[in-house]
Amino acid sequence: MKIYRRVRTWIMLGILLVLTLSISLLTYIYSGNISPSMWDLMQIQSVMSIMLVTVFTVVIAAETVAGEFSTGTIKLLMIRPWSRSKILLSKYVSLLLFGLFFMAVIFVWTIVTNMLFFGYDASPIMGSDMSQLTYWLLNYGAEFITMIVIVTLAFLISTVFRSGGLAIGLSLFILLGGSIVTGIIRMLDYAWVDYLLFANLSLSEYILGDASSITGKPLGFTLGVLAGYYVLFIAITWTVFNRRDIAS
Repeated sequence: MKIYRRVRTWIMLGILLVLTLSISLLTYIYSGNISPSMWDLMQIQSVMSIMLVTVFTVVIAAETVAGEFSTGTIKLLMIRPWSRSKILLSKYVSLLLFGLFFMAVIFVWTIVTNMLFFGYDASPIMGSDMSQLTYWLLNYGAEFITMIVIVTLAFLISTVFRSGGLAIGLSLFILLGGSIVTGIIRMLDYAWVDYLLFANLSLSEYILGDASSITGKPLGFTLGVLAGYYVLFIAITWTVFNRRDIAS
């Protein structure tokens, strides 16, 4: 209720819809006699929109618990007939549903608008028998898993440090600068680099390939590393929240 009753939520969604529509519209107007494929635009729009959805979800995650402490409303939640774990779980699930909702809307919106402007392109992925629609479904699914890990980290920081700014800053650093940091560290040729969170966030690479271009590891290894970080983040978040003195 807190998420969807706020005007900013719908402003965020409006920004995403307008930006993706603008790309399709401007391309249609200025493409001239060259008619691009709807999937070519999907590539540009998806990179931009998935990044923004992740940023918006991180912003919500950063204040979902920290905001309760800063405003003092956390004490009102504690006197309700629900356990701390249920309260925290409801907040966490609402974040994931928020991200999933935005992802689904953008996915459908970009396909429909591009199809209306440029027609449906049924050709498969170049060099593969996989259809474009299947590829993008898998791509969005892979990016959603990545988003879950990033948002869970932001949720942890928001809960443990009660700082929305720190949660946003650190999460966006991992999202935007993690690959650069990994590349720099990788030049030192340390084996432990493969286990860094930064190096295992590009799940979409596995849709058409068997190994990561960053670590050279198979999908099972990457999912195992992400699962380990995810369990660690969840365990720390729940432990700290359940043991914390709310009055402090």
